[in-house]
Amino acid sequence: MRKIGVLTSGGDAPGMNAAIRAVVRACVFNDIECYGIFKGYDGLINGDFKKLNVRSVAKILGRGGTILKSARSDEFRTPEGRAKAYEACKKHGIDGLITIGGNGTFTGANIFYQEFGLPVIGIPGTIDNDLYGSDNTIGYDTATNTVVDAIDKIRDTANSHNRLFFVEVMGRDAGFIALRAGIATGAIAVMLPEEELTIDELIAILEKGAASNKTSSIVIVAEGDANGGAYEVAQKVNAKYAQYETRVTVLGHIQRGGSPSAWDRVLASRLGVAAVEGLVAGELNKMVGLVNDQITYTPLETSISMKFQLNKEELRIAKILSI
Repeated sequence: MRKIGVLTSGGDAPGMNAAIRAVVRACVFNDIECYGIFKGYDGLINGDFKKLNVRSVAKILGRGGTILKSARSDEFRTPEGRAKAYEACKKHGIDGLITIGGNGTFTGANIFYQEFGLPVIGIPGTIDNDLYGSDNTIGYDTATNTVVDAIDKIRDTANSHNRLFFVEVMGRDAGFIALRAGIATGAIAVMLPEEELTIDELIAILEKGAASNKTSSIVIVAEGDANGGAYEVAQKVNAKYAQYETRVTVLGHIQRGGSPSAWDRVLASRLGVAAVEGLVAGELNKMVGLVNDQITYTPLETSISMKFQLNKEELRIAKILSI
């Protein structure tokens, strides 16, 4: 490995910059040239490369977003687009590629490796925490803390006005943020893509809370819940249960921004160094992750195809503590 390229793709996640910093500095430490590739796979296709050094990544450890920018690339989905990307890599003498992102990013990287054999390693950077092969993904802890902070403020209003709040959080296919935030904020119910909670079951929970003199409640709804988003759930509940004055809050992209937590900074730093060391050691077409506090390398195809499961113990605890 003489030259390594690094890019970020898909949705941004707090801690991506910390991962970029770790990749660049690990490259310099190992006498490898590092090239930042801007705007994800579009930048790979268009040759938007820039050589980075230790000063290029100074003071970005605590910054949210990604200094390399991120974009989704329709052209990279085509064989012609990927061929152009490979030619750009050859032009710049890139020996290996590090991609930071989620499921879509790794799907593209896996196809790229299969077609051209360019060594690639993925770093899991997504707030959804839904990639198999790592106990946590970069950005998940920060996003969850952002949600908890917002719900703590919402609860103050809920208590003041005896209101039922439906709070929608990100999680189109995975309920990790919703479940963890539900436990941390004392939500009366959490609605997840993985476990269907019917409207009648939710109303039964609300009625049980009212019977025990619960005057305000928070229901957390993952955006991928089978009943729809928070607005749809609220409408369905209002049609059957009019005891509470209801309000809906959709937290949206606030969850993806902000300075990364200490946990995400350390996780990103460890995974960034491990990605470079993995390429040097011949760990090809793998995702670097952290399992039981140990660095692991999981084939990209496995990470993409196998679904990381919700913690069943946390599901059980959430139901016990919501009474």
